[in-house]
Amino acid sequence: MWRGLGRPESPKIAAVLIAGNWKMFKGAHEARSFTTRIRNLPVRTPGVDVVVCPAFAALQGALEGLGSDSAVRVYAQSVHWEIEGAYTGEVSAPMLLELGASGAIVGHSERRQLFGETDDTVRRRAECALEAGLAVIACVGETETEREAGKTEGVLARQVSFVPAHEHLVLAYEPVWAIGTGKTAGPDVAQETHAYIRSLHPAPILYGGSVKPENAAALLAQPDVDGALVGGASLDPASFEAVCLVAAEIVAA
Repeated sequence: MWRGLGRPESPKIAAVLIAGNWKMFKGAHEARSFTTRIRNLPVRTPGVDVVVCPAFAALQGALEGLGSDSAVRVYAQSVHWEIEGAYTGEVSAPMLLELGASGAIVGHSERRQLFGETDDTVRRRAECALEAGLAVIACVGETETEREAGKTEGVLARQVSFVPAHEHLVLAYEPVWAIGTGKTAGPDVAQETHAYIRSLHPAPILYGGSVKPENAAALLAQPDVDGALVGGASLDPASFEAVCLVAAEIVAA
């Protein structure tokens, strides 16, 4: 299904993944209202896998809004590396699966910067989630200081080396300096960096960093960009739908 999964030389895209990371926005009511509106979006965006990533407290609401027959999938924003135990405040993969979630993000830059996430805990979370049956979006990316110091490739090589290869794992390249800032890496920089990551790991690679309807086409048209992890633009149904529609146009072209 995925272009390049285990075959980095493949030039043809078969599908793209557009995932909306809602971060700490939208409670259960808002999540239900949002997903009710987009529950049929995949019908209008053939070739696009649509995912929303609500906060833990809004997962149930999002699933209720989608109903039982929607192709939109719901991922959590993190998952713990143990099945159960004395880990106050954490949520396990079996809990997410029982609820109806089908995947999780691991290693988002905000988790790394604000909550002490490390390369090793990213690995542990990813491995446990994948073994339990969840799909995983594993995030990697450099800070502005690291890029300006010429350390981008070294940082990415280190981060990617901790990420397991698995058919249900997707990488997300999110330049930290472009998250929530309105900046983007630009199509050429995104392509160059994605190509480098693809040389290190066989997984599909999403771009994440202020993706919005206005720049989605240029980013998604790049040969090594397999989709997008959308932040702020995913909070508005019309904006998120617009990104998904752009992705469908790219697939159909």
